[in-house]
Parts: sequence; structure tokens; C-alpha cells
Amino acid sequence: MSRRYECADPEQRAAALTDAAAAVQKGELVVFPTDTVYGIGAEAFSHAGVKALLTAKGRGRDMPVPVLVGTTLAATALVDGLGLYGQELIDEFWPGPLTLICRVNRSLTWDLGDTKGTVAIRMPNDPLAIELLKEVGPMAVSSANRTGSPPATTAAEAERQLGDSVAVYLDGGPRTENTPSSILDLTTAVPRLLRKGALSVQKLRGIVGYVATDEDSDSTG
Repeated sequence: MSRRYECADPEQRAAALTDAAAAVQKGELVVFPTDTVYGIGAEAFSHAGVKALLTAKGRGRDMPVPVLVGTTLAATALVDGLGLYGQELIDEFWPGPLTLICRVNRSLTWDLGDTKGTVAIRMPNDPLAIELLKEVGPMAVSSANRTGSPPATTAAEAERQLGDSVAVYLDGGPRTENTPSSILDLTTAVPRLLRKGALSVQKLRGIVGYVATDEDSDSTG
């Protein structure tokens, strides 16, 4: 049976983080708040955990799971370089609503789905999420909802959709900002915006100079 904790209570928060960390390390699923919406997560290197996450969401391997990190050092260990702009983007926008797609470190033995040799990484700007990520390391995390349903902005919404497939729910209060992160692909010669989100194209171009978008493709036929 799932356990749910009200993390605004300091005593519950401490117990919640201990329980959540133990669950993650056993390959179980945890729901926790981020700076955008609630996320459902598993230990990134747990094949069973990631498989359980995909099953809980009703999601296939063709939609690989992003990875959240608690430190920039953890992020750099996961990738085969940040390219020309990755470090500047991290310095400017992390922690925050920017997901970077990079070439994966080929020595890693994880299975996030059909990633085609890439990984999507982000550091969320939420203290509870950061504390959990620093405790357990990189986590495979997706929005805490069944695929096709609206992302959960409260722990209760997540629990209604995901039920006992999740071991621990960390209730950090409602999320007022439900705009998803912007996704920027750094694996191509020119950075490409794959999903419009909380960061505008103009802000991203302020760092990298030029960002390709789908509108650019449409305008050229």
C-alpha cells in the first residue's frame, strides 16, 4: 500500500525523504513535486524501476524517460560532453525549467527506453526534489499522470491516477506553475527547441545566439 506524507510538516518531511530514498533504492516508484508539475520517478540505473515507471504511466519504450539530477556534477557524469553551449545554459537556467538533450555517456548501463544514444537531463528548482535527488542520485522522472491525462499539479491528483503503483507520495502542496520545461536538443550543430515551455526562445537565444524551431522548418517548406 502506498504511503503519503505532508512535507510541509518538518517531522513528516524528514520521515518522507528517508522512506522515499529507501523506496527508490529498492527499485520502487516515488511521486514528488518539481518546479513545474508533480513527477513520478525511479532510480535511473534500475531497469526494473524504469520498467515499472513506464507501466504505471501506460507509456511505451518509444517515449524514453528524462533524467533529473540534484547537482551539475551529476549531470556532466551522464553525458558525453555538453557541446558549445551546454555549460552556459546550465549556469544561466539551472536549477529551472530547461531540459537539455545530450549524447549519453556510453559507459553507462541503464535502459531509459529507445533513446538513440541520447539523454534528456534537468535540474528542477524545488528544494524537496533537490534534497531527494542529492540523496539517491539521478532519477528517471516523468510527469505524474497516466499517458494522455493532464499532468498532476497536486499529490492527490497523482495518487488518483497512479494509485498503488507508486510506493511513496511526497505532498509538497499544489504546483501553481504547470507549464512544462523547455526542451533544447544540443546533439545537432545548431541547438533545436523540441518543446516550447517555460523559457522563451528569446531567452535561450540570449545565451546561444541562435535556436532552431519548428517554425523555421515550416518557413522553408
